[in-house]
Amino acid sequence: MTTTWEQDLAEFLSELSATQDDLLALLQKKRECLLRADVAGMTALQPQEESLVARLETCHARRQQLLERAGADGAPSKNLRAAAKSLVKSGKRDTQHALDAAASRAKILQHHSLTNWVVTQRSLLHLAQMLEIIATGGRAQPTYGNGIAPSGGCLVDQAA
Repeated sequence: MTTTWEQDLAEFLSELSATQDDLLALLQKKRECLLRADVAGMTALQPQEESLVARLETCHARRQQLLERAGADGAPSKNLRAAAKSLVKSGKRDTQHALDAAASRAKILQHHSLTNWVVTQRSLLHLAQMLEIIATGGRAQPTYGNGIAPSGGCLVDQAA
């Protein structure tokens, strides 16, 4: 028979899985908007992002509560994986599988977030270069001096 802690852990992992899946879908939509430069589409995603942030904050708080309850029940409370090792055999395998799946999805989410960050950074770099071209009229400005290179040697032919 499972304890309420074990049931709560299973419910938490189910909610975390659903939240991660929704976040992955959102990151994919966001990347598509970034690639199309769809500002209206990005703006339309904001309420969904805010909802996911709230869900992730709830998951984080629930995780902390579960660790505290595990510690109170005598289970290890360092992390959920350590706490899950103390489960009875019947629920242990399913819980370990759910924890592995959540960790795998977290890595995928990190990868997608990094991809979106790279796309955004490259877009910003491109825009900065376009602004520089507009500001300078397309002419490259000399880095040093007035743009006229001396015709003689600096040490020997330098004018006084």
